[in-house]
Amino acid sequence: MSDDEKDTINRLSARLRKDEQGMVRLDRYFEGTQRLQHIGLAVPAELRKFETVVNVPRMAVDEPARRQVLRAFYRRDDSTKPDEALQEAWEYNNLPSESSLVQREEKIFGRSFVAVGSNADDEEHPLITVEDPRQIACDVDPRRRAIRSALRLYRDEAERTTRGTLYLADSTLYVSRGRNGWEVDDRDGHKLGVVPLVMFLNRRRAGQWNGTSEMADVIGMTDSIARLITNMSVAAETLALPHRWAAGMKKEDFVDKDGKALPTWEAYMTAIKTTSNPEAKFGQFAAANLDNFHSTVNNMLAWCAAVLGLPTRYAGQQSVNPAAEGAIRADESRLITRVEEMNRYDGDAWAWVMGLEERFRTGEWGDRNSIRTLWFDPATPTYSQRADALTKLRSEGVLSVEGVWDELGWDEPRKAQERQRLADEAVEGVVPRLLRGVSDGDAAAADASFGS
Repeated sequence: MSDDEKDTINRLSARLRKDEQGMVRLDRYFEGTQRLQHIGLAVPAELRKFETVVNVPRMAVDEPARRQVLRAFYRRDDSTKPDEALQEAWEYNNLPSESSLVQREEKIFGRSFVAVGSNADDEEHPLITVEDPRQIACDVDPRRRAIRSALRLYRDEAERTTRGTLYLADSTLYVSRGRNGWEVDDRDGHKLGVVPLVMFLNRRRAGQWNGTSEMADVIGMTDSIARLITNMSVAAETLALPHRWAAGMKKEDFVDKDGKALPTWEAYMTAIKTTSNPEAKFGQFAAANLDNFHSTVNNMLAWCAAVLGLPTRYAGQQSVNPAAEGAIRADESRLITRVEEMNRYDGDAWAWVMGLEERFRTGEWGDRNSIRTLWFDPATPTYSQRADALTKLRSEGVLSVEGVWDELGWDEPRKAQERQRLADEAVEGVVPRLLRGVSDGDAAAADASFGS
């Protein structure tokens, strides 16, 4: 290992340690484990059971991520059909499912990474792997706007050692920390000229290469909602039920004629008491009204939805009558346009990933920006919604049957099967019509013969 490589590892590992605390914080908010004791509130031990966290950050991440579904890769000069080699690579690496991890991690931490490398088990299919952004630090060349070097560090529990992968423009080093520092376990001299790692950035800013978490705008309100609901839970336990009072009583009123203590029945929150004193009086105070908690929590949830561009019904704000289809589409317009913006940025990144895959597979670089990424319409996230929208376009003559199949994401074998089925149905429909025609002709001939 050269001195420059050692310096790069030390510099990037220091950056990784610097980012660790912020990454842990974001992970806790997404998982809903950022409890009140973590945000600086002095919560007595006996009240810990009342702690409640509404996981608004998970909603901020999951709702747009669910609508990001990649459909196919096309070539710039041939948009009539998906590129078969790229589709095969996509499916070989299980990216129809793994790609959702990229979109989700990107929104949680503000960035995510996809690495491309050679495959020792199958040279014809390079490996495309989704990496944990908590384990990666990178150095970006601001002039070329490209990654100059990157380091991934992880703990190998089986070997009880720290391992790493150093991504450089001409080689990838696999290293481990030994007694004498970092040691090279293996080296892949790919000579690409670029780092085989692609970074996905959420809410990218010009000249900045960190990205911003999709949860950032609602973390403060999530803490406030947690405080309110916890206070409401405590109030419900202590004040929501009416408190009782008793007058004209003393300790001796609770003994029988033999001086033995009478049994005292206490229902929940001292609801029922008995005494032998006929002069005693009982009553109750008015119960606390929790409506102020309800309205405040609902308002804050509505604010969260507004900040995130989500319909308020996603935050539990329901009306008596269900929304009509047009109202639902209008309600989701901000979410849809936000996802379309995400798809534009992420589509470029996925095209770069597939360009690297093609370079590893063929040994040659393709034309710059020659790969196009197509996404399913985020306005129709479910298969049934998509089919319904395409059926309307087909009925209006906007799309052909083959065009509908393409928009549904069917592959060529599926489309060939449907073509054959439609052809068979057409033939099966002709035979009954022909038979009906023959029968009608025979009947007419018989009528003519009978009349003569």
